[in-house]
Amino acid sequence: MKKRIKRRQSHLSPSLNRSALHPVLKQIYANREITDESQLQLGLANLEPFHLLKDIEKTVALIYKYLVNQQTITIVGDFDADGATSTAVAIKSLKALGATNINFLVPDRFKFGYGLTPELVPELSKLGSKLVITVDNGINSVAGVNLANAEGMEVIITDHHLASDQLPQAQAIVNPNQPEDKFPSKALSGVGVIFYVMIALRSFLREKLWFKEKNIVQPNLAEVLDLVALGTVADMVPLDYNNRILVDQGLKRIRANLACPGIQSLIKIAGRDPLKLVANDLGFSVGPRLNAAGRIDDMSIGIRCLLADNQNLANSFAKKLDNLNQTRRQLERSMLQEALDVLQDLRILDSNELHPSLCLYQANWHQGIVGLIASRLKERYHCPVICFAKTDDGSEFVKGSGRSIESIHIRDLLADIDAQYPSLIHRFGGHAQAAGLTMKLENLDQFQQVFQQAMLSKQTKQNSLSVLSDGELGQQDFNLQFAQAIRFSGPWGQAFPEPVFDGEFELVDYRIVGEKHYKFQLKHPHTQQVFDAIAFNSVENPQYQQLSPQTKRAQIAYNLDINEFAGRTKLQLILQHFDT
Repeated sequence: MKKRIKRRQSHLSPSLNRSALHPVLKQIYANREITDESQLQLGLANLEPFHLLKDIEKTVALIYKYLVNQQTITIVGDFDADGATSTAVAIKSLKALGATNINFLVPDRFKFGYGLTPELVPELSKLGSKLVITVDNGINSVAGVNLANAEGMEVIITDHHLASDQLPQAQAIVNPNQPEDKFPSKALSGVGVIFYVMIALRSFLREKLWFKEKNIVQPNLAEVLDLVALGTVADMVPLDYNNRILVDQGLKRIRANLACPGIQSLIKIAGRDPLKLVANDLGFSVGPRLNAAGRIDDMSIGIRCLLADNQNLANSFAKKLDNLNQTRRQLERSMLQEALDVLQDLRILDSNELHPSLCLYQANWHQGIVGLIASRLKERYHCPVICFAKTDDGSEFVKGSGRSIESIHIRDLLADIDAQYPSLIHRFGGHAQAAGLTMKLENLDQFQQVFQQAMLSKQTKQNSLSVLSDGELGQQDFNLQFAQAIRFSGPWGQAFPEPVFDGEFELVDYRIVGEKHYKFQLKHPHTQQVFDAIAFNSVENPQYQQLSPQTKRAQIAYNLDINEFAGRTKLQLILQHFDT
């Protein structure tokens, strides 16, 4: 079944219509539920107040107790970019606030798995941990928290993942998605949550006259917003108003050359210009290099890069991360080809039917890469996908990573399956569009059938097969000035997508570049202007297999972009849909 272009047609509010914004920008914002220009004011003063977070007062009072006694505080992080930036924000902020006995521990994903597991508690004991603060994890760590309590530790959970029916018996939990929490923005990332904890702690310490008594300069916690922006974008949480403020402020610090050495090094090695950086660069260039450490090695490398206090040290860590990212790309390419071969054998590649879901397992797959394969297949087949790999400990379990389309909340779907088949899934967790799970290998066949049936009852074909467009651009809008305005009118990202336009163009020429991308020259039918266009990762995409020398016209959906190469700046169209 072909994807189709569907134009957004939101009504402009009178307030937005009266604004001095560019007419196209007015419609773009209206399409993203902006009704007033005040919703575009992204100053820190507009952030939701921290006191609305449940348990925030209890949390900061407990941290204060350990600061006063300078007992060991250990941050338990996660092995993705959100977890790495959360750990770095916690370490940097606590040190700036006067902590002198603080360390961190990131579980080895291949040995301990995700979160504060019981197996991790002995490692915390070895570090002399008295207070344990989880970041970007912990909301489902019931057994691990119980054991930590039994060992005499106190635990604070800071997380943003959805809670199960049973909450851990931690001394405090800060999570906007826990029951009875009144914080308006449920879309905070893990790094957003710990940032809020740190600004609440600073306020508490100010009231206690801590800074005066300890002769400490009260820190400007805006200095960690570059890390908050990176983790927020990389975790693909919805960019609601509150998150857009956090990301925008972080990007502004980066463009002002105020980023930490680690982020500066990652930007440089990714070949991006920090003065022109946008959220998309964080998500597709910087984030993957940081994530590579947690996927195939040890996320401590990424955290130490972010914590580096000088540029030479940061450069050294960034180089290691870049090398790991190259290895990750090679693994991803080979695993994706294996997945496509499996689907070819199942005759799915040649089918025009909408597939409710895909659930794949290969014994030789790398468990740190399966989430990326699920994401690639989700984009290709427009359906939820879960890919499984064997655990490295030789046990009977397999680990899966799932990615979903906008209309299907995959974590809630797994919760429904778990409620109906209590012994099928061993452990699961995640978000609306990304989730992870563990189960016995012997249960995999049954799970595949149950997952498929659940999807058949829930999937919305129209949502999964539409490319949403903001409309057709006028002839006068194809210029660098307007493209620049679009670029910096975000930040664009999840749930606040970069503008997409559509129209019919004449096909002048096309070729393959970089082995997997199609490069085009497209002529606007009215202005006769010829534009460069590129479709990334499109060579094996069924959309483009209809190309031939006889192809003269194409209906496309695209982002208006700026290509800077060899000292030249030109308009470029980034293709999101192509139909002859």
